[in-house]
Order: sequence, then structure tokens, then C-alpha cells
Amino acid sequence: MARLDHIHRRLIRWGAWRARREDYGLGFSKVNILLSLGGGGAGGYREAVIPTDELEAAETDRAVESLKLVKSHLYLTLHYIYIKNQGVTGAARAMARSRAAVNAQLDQADVEIHRWLEDRRKQLVSSEKRSFTP
Repeated sequence: MARLDHIHRRLIRWGAWRARREDYGLGFSKVNILLSLGGGGAGGYREAVIPTDELEAAETDRAVESLKLVKSHLYLTLHYIYIKNQGVTGAARAMARSRAAVNAQLDQADVEIHRWLEDRRKQLVSSEKRSFTP
């Protein structure tokens, strides 16, 4: 089975976000996005700017955390690969598994995260439809 590219890219962004969170304790970049965009001053917008990357990373984090109790081997694999940045070989060594097993676990994790995200989207759509019905 091949990796799901959109999930792999999402996990790369999540890994960087999560590593920052562990380094600085908040999960956010050290750069203030409002100051870097020049917003909030005279003539600027006064709306709060929330980068989509932060929202996506938090959602991905919830998806990964959902694996923690049920499929802990996938959870650990994602942490070794994307947060600790150990690569497949390093993860295989740390988990006492073969590279093929780690690659298979990455495939499985992609599918599980994709499934979690799709279920979440369906729940949101369903709740939105209910909230608009008279």
C-alpha cells in the first residue's frame, strides 16, 4: 500500500508544529503573526488573524492522539518519524522493528488519520445541517 500524500504532507506540518510546542510549550511560532503582517495599527485590520496551519495542526494532533490508546504502535511510529525526526531507520531501531514494518505502520497510520478526519468532517456537516433546520 502506498502512502497518502496529502496525509503525509499534513503530518510533516504537524510534526514541525508539535516539535515547536514541545520546545516552547505553546505550539505556536515565536514570531507574532499580527506584528509580522502589520495588522492592528492605524489603517490596518483589527481582526484576529489565525493561520490555517495552526488550526490544521491542532486537528491533526487530535487525530494522532486518537491513536494513542487504541493503536499505540502507530502513535509511536508517528512520534519517532515526525516529531523526533528519526526517519524510518531510527524509528525501526527505537521500536525494535524492521524498516518494512515501520513503513507498513506509516501506511496504516495514514489510513487511520484519513478516516478520522473524514468522520470529523461528516460530523461537522451533519451538525451544521441540524442547526439550520427550522
